[in-house]
Amino acid sequence: MNDVVISGTGLFTPPNVVTNAELVEAYNAYADKFNSENAKAIESGELEAISHSSVEFIEKASGIKQRYAMYKEGILDIDRMLPVVPRRSVDELSISAEMAVAAAKEALTQAQKDPHEIDLVICGSSTTQRHWPAVAVEIQQSLGCTGYSYDMSIACSTATFAISNAMDALLSGSANSVLVVNPEYVTPQVNFRDRDSHFIFGDVATAVVLERQKTAAEVPLFRILDRKLKTVFSNNIRTDFSYLTRAEENLTLERFFEPDQWFVQHGRKVFKELLPLVCNLVTSQLEENKVEISAIRRMWLHQANINMNQFAAQKLLGRPAEDGEAPIILDDYANTASAGAIIAFHKFREDFSPGDRGIICSFGAGYSIGSLLVEKL
Repeated sequence: MNDVVISGTGLFTPPNVVTNAELVEAYNAYADKFNSENAKAIESGELEAISHSSVEFIEKASGIKQRYAMYKEGILDIDRMLPVVPRRSVDELSISAEMAVAAAKEALTQAQKDPHEIDLVICGSSTTQRHWPAVAVEIQQSLGCTGYSYDMSIACSTATFAISNAMDALLSGSANSVLVVNPEYVTPQVNFRDRDSHFIFGDVATAVVLERQKTAAEVPLFRILDRKLKTVFSNNIRTDFSYLTRAEENLTLERFFEPDQWFVQHGRKVFKELLPLVCNLVTSQLEENKVEISAIRRMWLHQANINMNQFAAQKLLGRPAEDGEAPIILDDYANTASAGAIIAFHKFREDFSPGDRGIICSFGAGYSIGSLLVEKL
């Protein structure tokens, strides 16, 4: 059995709250303006009228009640509907790094680790502020960590995949202590003009410290008993935004605001195709480790949609989840991409006793699925 443990976690929550009511008011005002300005085209059938959204629709469809944003200004402006993000100089810490550093400091404090004891930093995120230099290297320098660092992404499963990479580094001896950070700065990628997705995402950052048990301080530890990863290609969650867009033929400014440049999802197909893959992977993982589902005290699941979480929990348990068995944080944080399951783990594990076991499970675009079987020491 390996002796890789989670010795600390951290969470950074941005300062601004955007409620469903605020989003709906702005979206409906935008819809009314669009319909009015395009009345003739709508009447002739050239365009479709934009339907209103509602708080009731959002909460029933997703379970989300609010979300956090690094920058709120501009999101509710119907002539913009994008956050107003101040440009920073190259000598200033990037926004993603700032978020990650804040979460990392809490995780390091919890693990009783000094930054110089960390010799690998993995920055995993579904979105990236830039391609180079790696944000991970910036975080490493800002904190004062040693060794090496790199960025990685596999969409909403990035956190669990990054933790698996951290385990590989620890077990191979290429690192002694690893910091995994997940700065999910997502709101600039949200199409706030799209009724089906304008409410889905929020900004956040999480952090996890991993090390061998022999180097860990006398703090609450969770040993990772097993990790299982799977990918299956699908276009049902996608964005085509990249540097290639500006190289396209006949490029216009409007091209950057076309639907494929944002987050695009075919939700019903995702529900139908992805959830069976998730349940089969977790079930096979438990069987391979000779662990009964009744021995799993808690599942910290990816926080995308309350209906998906409830379905997955019920399918795995064979009954509806009881309070505390599959905690929900997306009502407060919304979908935070790869950070969701880590937020749930961060907030809902203090009541575990030695020997209690749980599952940290992520799933999302790719399709990608990552599951960690953990035990409190």
